[in-house]
Amino acid sequence: MTRSVQALAYARPSSLDSSQAGPSLGLETAGGHTPRGVEAHPRFFSGFLTGPRTAARGLLAVADVAAARYYQRTLPASLDPVVTGNGDRLRFESFSGCCGVYARLDVLRDGLGGQETGHGTTNVDVNAPLREALSRLTSDDPLHLRVGPQEMAVTTLDGPVVEKKVPLPDRWLRGFAEAQVASAGFDLRAELTAAQAVAFLRSLPRTPSSGRAGRGARWVVAAGGSLRPTTRPVPGAVCLPGPERLVALQRVLRDATALRVYGPVADGAAAASAWEVELPGMRLTLTLSPDSARGFSGEGGVLEALATDEAAADAELVSVLLAWEPRIEPAALAEQAGLDVERVRAALTRLGTAGRVGYDLADAAYFHRELPYDADRAERHNPRLVAARRLAGEGAVTLDGPRATVVSGDRRYQVRETGTEFGCTCQWWADYRGRRGPCKHALAVRMVRRGATAAGSVRGTTVVGGVR
Repeated sequence: MTRSVQALAYARPSSLDSSQAGPSLGLETAGGHTPRGVEAHPRFFSGFLTGPRTAARGLLAVADVAAARYYQRTLPASLDPVVTGNGDRLRFESFSGCCGVYARLDVLRDGLGGQETGHGTTNVDVNAPLREALSRLTSDDPLHLRVGPQEMAVTTLDGPVVEKKVPLPDRWLRGFAEAQVASAGFDLRAELTAAQAVAFLRSLPRTPSSGRAGRGARWVVAAGGSLRPTTRPVPGAVCLPGPERLVALQRVLRDATALRVYGPVADGAAAASAWEVELPGMRLTLTLSPDSARGFSGEGGVLEALATDEAAADAELVSVLLAWEPRIEPAALAEQAGLDVERVRAALTRLGTAGRVGYDLADAAYFHRELPYDADRAERHNPRLVAARRLAGEGAVTLDGPRATVVSGDRRYQVRETGTEFGCTCQWWADYRGRRGPCKHALAVRMVRRGATAAGSVRGTTVVGGVR
């Protein structure tokens, strides 16, 4: 797995301080993007929260996911959450170290006392002493929240006093993009009241099940005002892979007002799903990959958009129209850009691979953010994309009407296309039947058909082994 080192520099540690006026939570920011460009310590918000205890627990839940590995738990993982100011809300996001769980806390305008926020994206310092202090916050006395430096002049200090260096796997970056693509294909499958949500979530295991019965996909379906388990994906069912991965939601159950469950149309295969807890003035959402041992990074939902020059050009055009909007409607964006909606969706997918957009299920809309690190690595080091570009560039693809032959190593693979459908004689296709995106052979064929052989030359790049 390719890793880079992400350096997060803070002017001081985040802290929860007490005074006669009440507690004050100061979240310190590292380098990030704003409408004014890159800033060392951007400032997004300063004001009182309407639900201090709820916000503290929601932030802890996001931090829990950032520090967790739900698969191969012996390996350490921790990255400070990302925060985005969208004018009317603050979004706190994190990804688990195993790339299988995406978490987001949306603190909405009502939760911010009706106050506006700044615009931009950065990391926020969530350190061990702060976590301990937040966990002790039990009252709803007024809590002042500051996201960013107390004084703008802090950026003139002689260097940061806190610096964290964390390994950042390339697949972790790809996971952000894949989770967004998966979520955009979800529909609301069930909605539970607060009491029903608490009863259901507290019935779930907190640790992975062992033995044959504990492996494989699980399914739940709405019935009688709750969710009941089912052994097969009946109509309306939602996949619940690794139910112990929802443990972070336990933090906020006391304040939950509803639980909404989202997922794709059940087709018999394990699938991702999203679990959204409604809170006063806030929402906490966990999105689960199709299996505890299967991270979002390998799902392949972004490969089509990355494989064409058209999507690259469209993404450049669409990107200049983004303005840190909390709701991005593809139809409205298409009208502004002079493109059809499908091209805009492909462009948004491509922008998602660079961390520039996310997807909000409650709003059924995209939102603008700019991840504060080199997220373009997710495209440059995507194994299937790199391998497909090499095959296309080396002339390994021979077209023959709707069929094509791809020479890879000492083997020849037959790829057949019918409209948007494809098939291949390789093992990847036999294993997944397109459920995890196109194999490298089908991707190479599509590049050649669209005249993309010269796009994104990868000469000198080592193809990751084992990708079929």
